[in-house]
Amino acid sequence: MIKIVKKRSISSLLGLVFDGSRVEGAWLRRVNGGLEVRRAFTAPLTLDLLAGAPELVGREIRDRLDELGIRERRCIVGFPVSWALSLETKLPPMPEEDMASFLQIEAERGFPYGPEALLIASSRYRSGSGDEYATQVAVPKDQLLRLESVLKFARLQPESFALGIDPTQWPDPASKVSMLILDVTDRAVNLMISCGGGVAGLRTLSADHADEGGQVRPYADVIAREARITLGQLAPDMRQSIRLLRVVGHGERARQLAEDILPRATAMGMKVEFVPGPTGMQLGLQKTGGEKVGTACALAALELGGRRFGLEFLPPKVNPWRQFAARYSTKKLAWTGAAAAVVALLAAALFLTQQWQLSQLRSKWSGMSSKVAELENLQQQIRRYRPWFDDSLRGLRILRKLTESFPEDGSVTAKIVDIRELSMVTCSGSTKDSKALLKTLDHLRGSKEIANVKDVQTQGVAPAPLQFSFNFQWSEGGSSEPQ
Repeated sequence: MIKIVKKRSISSLLGLVFDGSRVEGAWLRRVNGGLEVRRAFTAPLTLDLLAGAPELVGREIRDRLDELGIRERRCIVGFPVSWALSLETKLPPMPEEDMASFLQIEAERGFPYGPEALLIASSRYRSGSGDEYATQVAVPKDQLLRLESVLKFARLQPESFALGIDPTQWPDPASKVSMLILDVTDRAVNLMISCGGGVAGLRTLSADHADEGGQVRPYADVIAREARITLGQLAPDMRQSIRLLRVVGHGERARQLAEDILPRATAMGMKVEFVPGPTGMQLGLQKTGGEKVGTACALAALELGGRRFGLEFLPPKVNPWRQFAARYSTKKLAWTGAAAAVVALLAAALFLTQQWQLSQLRSKWSGMSSKVAELENLQQQIRRYRPWFDDSLRGLRILRKLTESFPEDGSVTAKIVDIRELSMVTCSGSTKDSKALLKTLDHLRGSKEIANVKDVQTQGVAPAPLQFSFNFQWSEGGSSEPQ
C-alpha cells in the first residue's frame, strides 16, 4: 500500500530499525532537490528493548547517536515483524461505511487479545476471481507504547511506526503481480505474500542452522515447508497465481538462501528471484548511485520523499481538550474555570509589569545610545589601527636573531632583509665560504623562534662570491622578552 504523506515538510529525518539486540540507523537530509545520507550505522544494544527499563534503553540509544554526532530528533521507526499478528478475512459484499465495523468484529473473533489492547492496520486485496479480502495486522499496544517511551528517553520524536521490512517490497495497489517475498535479516526471515495489490500473508520464520563451516544461515527446508503451509491457507485461485519467490536482503546470508531454496521452489512450480535490496538511485539519494542501502535508510528516504509504504502503527494522540472534558464533572469544571480565570489575571498583571519595566529600560537606552555609538566607533578604530602600534619590538628581535646567526668574521653578508606581517622573513646576500653559509642556516634552524627555513638558493662559482637567498617563519608570540 502506498500512501502520500500530506504533512508539514521536514528537511531531515532519522530512520531506525530494531532487530533483536541491534539497531540499524540512517540520518538523511534534503539537499538541492535530492536526499543525502549524512550518517548510516549499525550498533548493538546491550539492553532488551521490551524487558529493560525504558529510561536505560533510551539512554543507551542516545549515547550511540551522540557518539556519531547525530542530533536529529524526528525519526521513523521500524519494529520487528515478529511483534505483529496477522489475520486474513474474506470480505462479503457490503457498503463501504460498514466495512470498518465488520473488520473490528472479525478482529475480536480472530485475535487472542481484545481490540483495546491492540493497534490494528489492514491491507485489502482482490483475488483473480474478483473476491475481495483483507489482511489485518495487529501489534500489542503495550509494546508500541513502551517503544514510544524508550524513544522519548532517547530524546527522539517518532513520526511513524512501521514494520521493519524492506518498504520497497510492499505491494502497490495498482500492481497485478503476485509473489512470495522472503525478507532476510540478521535475526530471522520475514515472509510476506503480495497478491492483488495487497498483503495476503505476513509472518516471521526463525529457522537458522550452522553449516559445515560453522556459518549460521537460514535452513531452506524449514522455510520452504513453512512457505507451503502459508500458501495452503490461501484460496485456490490466489495460490495458483503465485509463481514467483523473491528473496530480498543484503550480504551472503540472503544470497545463500536464494541458492538453497531454488530446488524446493522449482518443485513448487515457482521461479526464484534474488534482490539485494533497494539502491540509492531508487530512493532518490545523492552520491550513492547504484549502491545498496538498508531498511532504515529506505524508510527515511520514502518518508522524506512524501511516500509511505506499508501500514502505520504510531499510537494515536489523545486530544487534550477531550481528555480534560472527560476527566472533570460540571462542578469540578466550574471550580477549574474559576481557578483558570485567577491564573489568567495573574498572568495579565505580570505581563503589564513586564511592559512597564521594558518601557523604563527603553527610556534609559534612549539617553545613553549616542554615547554607546561613540564608544563602539572608538573600539572599531582601535581594532583597525592596533597592528600599527605594536610595542613588542618584534621586527628588531627578528633582526637581532638573524644578526646573531651570521659569523662575526664577515664571511657571510646579508644585503636585503624583507619582513612581512612580522612573521615571514626573506633574506638575501653574498658569501665567499659556502660552509659558513651552511653553518649560518644550521644556526637559524636551531632557534626555537624560527621555523620552516626553506627555499635556499645560491648562484655563482668559487672563487667569486656566491649570491644566496632563503626565507623562514618567525613563530614567537607578540609580548616583549624580559630584559
